[in-house]
Amino acid sequence: MKKLLETMRRLRAPDGCPWDREQTHESLRPYLLEEAAEAVDALATADPMIMADELGDVLLQVAFHAVVAEEAGTFGYEHIEASIVGKLVRRHPHIFEGVQVTGADEVKRNWDRIKREERGGTELSPADRVPRGLPALMRAAELGKKLGWEPGGAEAVVRALEPTQPTLTEEAVGELLLAVVDYARAAGVDPELALRRAADARAGL
Repeated sequence: MKKLLETMRRLRAPDGCPWDREQTHESLRPYLLEEAAEAVDALATADPMIMADELGDVLLQVAFHAVVAEEAGTFGYEHIEASIVGKLVRRHPHIFEGVQVTGADEVKRNWDRIKREERGGTELSPADRVPRGLPALMRAAELGKKLGWEPGGAEAVVRALEPTQPTLTEEAVGELLLAVVDYARAAGVDPELALRRAADARAGL
């Protein structure tokens, strides 16, 4: 990590790369999403070299944000590392504090409880627990699961295909997509993965 940070600092230096120097936390947001998605694709290949390469691109995004923040004096890589290490230690008392657990389910319950305590006991709403940065289909499916939306069947999709206006509006298309997501969820199908695979198949990938 030290070498990566040194490389990023060189790229961000006054005589460094013009493109790298003008990036901000905000401008880098789409790249973090893109690199994370490519890493997910790489994991599906089970090819160690491709996996390592794409995970490296995700790590680059962490280093990039760390150096941008370091320059602004807000935080640095050491804060990122300390934050995640502290979180892992706190949320694994069965490893670091000798707490006894009966299995993975209890580990998950303890994790959630400790997470709540870290927020001062504040319970996030189900909707707030779903990241806004998720791809739209994945976010809709997670919202439906956490908010208990009644999953519709094929008839809900058909109804959504009957717009009340002469042309499909953005709202009507949104309702159609939500109906499809609910239908997929009811069938136990991940709509994000299903659409990815269908698009890849049509593209001959």
